[in-house]
Amino acid sequence: MKVDFDKMTKNELRAYLIKHPNNKSAFQAFVDCYTSETSSTTYSMAETPEDIQKVDNLIRRKVTQSKSS
Repeated sequence: MKVDFDKMTKNELRAYLIKHPNNKSAFQAFVDCYTSETSSTTYSMAETPEDIQKVDNLIRRKVTQSKSS
């Protein structure tokens, strides 16, 4: 019986992949499931010390928000 990864939820795919770690099709379906929801927005590199500090501050703020949620 062939498994239909397209009909699985993220949690089901993850559980299947844990039980079948060498299944390349399952792994690809798992990656596709997560990457299909990501933003394709790209940002230029921070070049000045001020921009680097701004990025650092944004990251720290986001980490702090994640920890408090």
